[in-house]
Amino acid sequence: MTPSNARIDVRKTYKLYIGGAFPRSESGYSYEVLDSKGKFVANAALASRKDARDAVTAARKAFGGWSGRTAYNRAQILYRIAEVMEDRRPQFVQAVSQSEGLSAAKAGGVVDEAIDRLVWYAGWADKITQVVGNANPVAGPYFNLSTPEPTGVVAVLAPQASSLLGLVSVVAPVIVTGNTTVVVSSYDRPLPAVTFAEVLATSDVPGGVVNLLTGSAATVGPWLAAHMDVNAIDLTGVAGDTALATDLEVAAADNLKRVRRAPAAEPDWSLDQGLEPMTAFLETKTVWHPIGV
Repeated sequence: MTPSNARIDVRKTYKLYIGGAFPRSESGYSYEVLDSKGKFVANAALASRKDARDAVTAARKAFGGWSGRTAYNRAQILYRIAEVMEDRRPQFVQAVSQSEGLSAAKAGGVVDEAIDRLVWYAGWADKITQVVGNANPVAGPYFNLSTPEPTGVVAVLAPQASSLLGLVSVVAPVIVTGNTTVVVSSYDRPLPAVTFAEVLATSDVPGGVVNLLTGSAATVGPWLAAHMDVNAIDLTGVAGDTALATDLEVAAADNLKRVRRAPAAEPDWSLDQGLEPMTAFLETKTVWHPIGV
């Protein structure tokens, strides 16, 4: 007999994160999330085509305000995300440990790296323009200045294995440079991503800057790649799947999206990622101005 005072665990059903809110999937479906040992942990929403469209709409709506903020302000906001993650460190350690099968100590190291990476990218917010921009020498009485600008709405297929550090490593460079994004999390390991979404909602990130979908990249990815209001796509999450990566590149060609191609294998996210993750989604605008006017 079960004691009368025994309680049943309240299992959490994680929702999507779109436009700063947590809606259920339009599909009405969810799927079971298992830990590294195959034990049930929670349910996650299974994103649909309609959810992807709603996320793109939210990202486009947020783009003008986010790209118009000062680089210094975007740096402050990324730093604030890191602060909130630090406060919720035990929850992230548990999520990474469950998802990736790591010991608490190793999972804690992954969480620390993810927080540090956010701080690192925050530091680049007001410096990337000076590094990749330029005052060009020209033959004539003109100033000629090249300045990087954000591409727009970027779809990101997050890494499948590195559920937190990999996620942060592909999302942070996109938003720190003024883009907005629609992210499809790891299918098998979504818990760190949905926990990260809860951090975004309780920090200073405006709604719509980051929109997170849980579900299959193979299902949602083609709709994002072909969406005419998505300006760029990061295919890191389909590393190793050459056929799917090729199909997504072909779909992205319809409106000449910028494509960050899928690597042959998922990168070692503990290494220095360099500037390429930021410059991949920047456009260069060159302005001529007469001297003395």
